[in-house]
Order: sequence, then C-alpha cells, then structure tokens
Amino acid sequence: MYRVMGLINLHESMVKMGALTDIRPLSAVPFGGKYRIVDFVLSNMVNSGIYSVGILMPEESGTLIQHLRAGKTWDLDRKRNGLFPLLPMNSAVLRASGDIAYFAQHRDFLEDTNFDYVVVSTSQMICNMDYTMAIEHHVKTGADITFIYRRMKKEEKRPPGTVMLMFDKSGRVTDMEIDPPVSKSRNMHMRMCILSRKLLVEIIGYAISHGGGNFVRQLQNNIGNLMINGWEFKGYTANIADINEYYRHSMALLQEDVWQDLFFSNGHIFTRVKDSVPAQYMSDAQIENSLIANSCRINGQVQNSVLFRSVNIDKGAKIKDSIIMQDTYIGANVSLQHVICDKDVEITPGRVLRGEADYPLVIKKGTVV
Repeated sequence: MYRVMGLINLHESMVKMGALTDIRPLSAVPFGGKYRIVDFVLSNMVNSGIYSVGILMPEESGTLIQHLRAGKTWDLDRKRNGLFPLLPMNSAVLRASGDIAYFAQHRDFLEDTNFDYVVVSTSQMICNMDYTMAIEHHVKTGADITFIYRRMKKEEKRPPGTVMLMFDKSGRVTDMEIDPPVSKSRNMHMRMCILSRKLLVEIIGYAISHGGGNFVRQLQNNIGNLMINGWEFKGYTANIADINEYYRHSMALLQEDVWQDLFFSNGHIFTRVKDSVPAQYMSDAQIENSLIANSCRINGQVQNSVLFRSVNIDKGAKIKDSIIMQDTYIGANVSLQHVICDKDVEITPGRVLRGEADYPLVIKKGTVV
C-alpha cells in the first residue's frame, strides 16, 4: 500500500467568474444544488483512501473555513493526519511572487511528514475520480511526475487558461502549452499531478531560489529534465474556468448520465449537511426537468433549472434555464430566463430578467431587484 497525501492548491484564477467570486474564492462557489466546488476534490481524495490533506487556503477564506470546519464531513476530523488548512501570511508579498510562494510558505508541512507520494490538485476541475489507478500507473511506469489529463472532443471549445499536453509514443510528455491561441493537441491537463513528496519539496526549493513563479510553469520548465508521463481520466469533467463554463456545466447536471457520473461513478460526493425540511410543492407548482434542493417552497413554474436550498417562488413566477442559489425569494409573476441568482437575492413581483445561454445574467449576492 502506497503512502499518499493530498495537497489542494486553492490559489486559482477568478477573474472571469464575475460577481460569483466577489465575496468568495472559486473553491467556495456553490454548485449542483447543495455543494461547493471544493467538495469534489476533497471527496475524491477521501474516496481514494487519502486521509491526510493539506489545503493551501486563499486570502479571502472565511466562507471556505466555515464550510470545511474540521473536515468531519469528509471523515478528516482525525487525531492523526486529517485536514490541514494552510493559511497564507504576508499575502501582498506572496501575491507578487506567484502561487509557488504559497507552496514554499508551508514547505515544512511537506518536510515533516513521512508520506511517499503527493497528489497535487486545484478545485477547478469538477469530477468524480478514483486516484488509486493513477497512483498505481505512476509507480508502475517509474515516472518522476504523472500529469492527469482528459482528452477533449473535437467539437469541444477550450475554456480560457486551458493547459494542453503533447506526448511521444511511449506516453512521455514532450510539450506543455499554457492557454495557447491554437493547439494541435486535445489532451487537457486537469491541473492534477502525482509526484514524490521529496521531489515536490525540491521543485519548490529550486523555484524559490530562482525567483518564484507559477507552479504550473515550474512543471513546464521541468519537461526536459524529468520523466513526466500522463494518465488519462475518461469520466465527466467540468472545467470551471469562467462564468459561461459554470453555467453550462450546471445545466448539464439536468442530464441523467452526467448526474450519475459526477455524483456516483467512483464514490459519493460529500458536503456539509444542513438539517432542513423537504421541498414543498404548492397547488400552482409546475416543475419540468429541474434539480430542486430541500427546503424550497414553489408555487410557480420551474423549467430546466437548478434550485438550491430554501428558494421561495411565488405564484405566477416563471423560472426557465436558470440557477437560483440558497435563500433567494422570487416574487409573484416574475419571469427569469438564463439567469444566475447568487444567495440571498430578492426579485420583486413582476420583474422580467433575461440573459442568453452563452451570456447568462448574474445577480450579485444580497441584491434586491
């Protein structure tokens, strides 16, 4: 049995997520009716037998800390190992040095353990993955680093910031393109990798002594120096790179095959439990192809939409192709289409709000319209 720990890097780009990340990091953005984005990578690690997980916390981490607490939801509230929130210090200096500086700040966390391997990941790629097979592949091939990647479909559009990989016939990575304008490759790096703990410490130390920089760039710089292989993940992946991708993948949850793959294929996805009553469907409620969380009270029409906990929809309201987050009130005779309402929004009676499928209208948390 290999001794493996997890390291989740939550210093992720949020510039294209709009109002959804004004008050929270990307990892804390709600998704799928009752989850947050970070739930997926944490659940994947625990389901793969990884019970020591360090999280490089973002600067604005209050919401995230409240959600994670001591890690009990993921069985990480332990006397030995468990969940380790690694908080940033001297953020202004670190920000100027790139995210590798956040790794370096907590290098002692890596040095003071006796794990053999580390699975490093961001939260950006939402999927249901068993890391066990990737770890076994890493050890079997004798690679220094194994990149986890997914092969994109020909018609699939590349989200901003995508990292593409090229391989030789033996499966070794020969090139790594970061957000290229055009790429011949369809192999998308999932911002997950496996390497030995000692090698990770060496890469961090070398990077800091040579000016710091971005962790992905450090891996790119080592393609010619280290044996870097790939392991292909073939399950469903939601790359939350911008608001359009968030909307598109949220709507994809209304497809049964996507829902089953994302939430059950390699184990359950866990999230913080809230004890509350079931959803209430009143006499005028009409629901079609929608995901409805508990505690909702619906007295209007809901079609092709995702409703989080405790959404209240009054009589005559029509909600279509929209995402309505927790504790939102939709007044009588309101009409919404292609709209994302953040938490605690109030839409007053009679309002008509429209976005587009490729440009959804986002209502900021706490807004009264």
